[in-house]
Amino acid sequence: MTVKDVISHLEELAPLATAEDFDNVGLLVGQKQTKVTGVLVTLDTLEAVVDEAIKNKCNLIVSFHPIIFKGLKSLTGKNYVERTVLKAIKNDIAIYAIHTALDNSFNGVNAMMCEKLGLINRQILIPQTSSIKKLVTYVPISSEDTVRMALFNAGAGSIGNYDNCSFNVEGVGTFNGNEESNPVVGTKGNTHSEKEIQINVTYNKHVQHAILQALFSSHPYEEVAYEITTLENQNQNLGMGMVGEFKDAITEDEFLKTLKSTFNCGVVRHSSIIGTPIKKVAVLGGSGAFAIGAAKSKQADAYVTADLKYHDFYQAEDSILLADIGHYESEQFTKELLHSYITKKFTNFATVLSKTNTNPIKYL
Repeated sequence: MTVKDVISHLEELAPLATAEDFDNVGLLVGQKQTKVTGVLVTLDTLEAVVDEAIKNKCNLIVSFHPIIFKGLKSLTGKNYVERTVLKAIKNDIAIYAIHTALDNSFNGVNAMMCEKLGLINRQILIPQTSSIKKLVTYVPISSEDTVRMALFNAGAGSIGNYDNCSFNVEGVGTFNGNEESNPVVGTKGNTHSEKEIQINVTYNKHVQHAILQALFSSHPYEEVAYEITTLENQNQNLGMGMVGEFKDAITEDEFLKTLKSTFNCGVVRHSSIIGTPIKKVAVLGGSGAFAIGAAKSKQADAYVTADLKYHDFYQAEDSILLADIGHYESEQFTKELLHSYITKKFTNFATVLSKTNTNPIKYL
């Protein structure tokens, strides 16, 4: 099993194409063809984590946060980032970071937060836009079923709880091949009319390569006519944050105590108590001040996130309970998620859950 094999399965869970543009995800150190001896799963990759990988004979570290975020202009060991990268390289250890690709996954970071809190009826808080593509192609009637099924099998035509979705229009296509052409129907040099089906399907942008491969391999024509457009539709299965509900409403005090115990928080910073029962809850792991408005628009009773600044709490405006549980605390269960996922996919090598506490913040 190679590093590439592990990456392929990780990107089924969280395709890198769905990560935020500012992020630095993927294989940061190492080579894809390297044979894997073991995987260490961590939230952050630090020198101590690399030491842990060495001790456990793991030559691949799967990290939530990327150790390399901004460009490196040198590798001299002058800071913790450079020292970590140098140690990984010296010991032939690969580092893969998944970060906002997993943030945006329906079964990712925020799903784990909801799971730990026992929230049901989950939906994405801020659905992504521009992540859904539409393909239009034109196929002779005799080949429509073959091409359509090839597109479906490659991942096209899935909308929410439905798959094999398409829209089809019958019409007539015309073409005239030159002397270099080799038409499947008609003859070169003569304009030919053919009854065709216009097939319309949508798909998530990260499967576009597979979709086009399926189209070209299944379509009978020498030249395949097709159009691709990017849709502004919200992607209900992809995006930042998540909203869910408790089966029964609880008081604000009960809710805050639940947060503190569930996430093992040193402290929970929160906005004013307003006397509203807490039933609908929005969550967003990591820095989530930007989504306060979205949580309010979803009519959440509470919003759980991290890294809120002084003035962010004013946005509560007595209409929502804002709770800052800490950056590390909000994302800590990501390790469990990745460890469980990799363990189920691969049984022929060790997958180790890092025991290193990488939280840089301490509480008195």
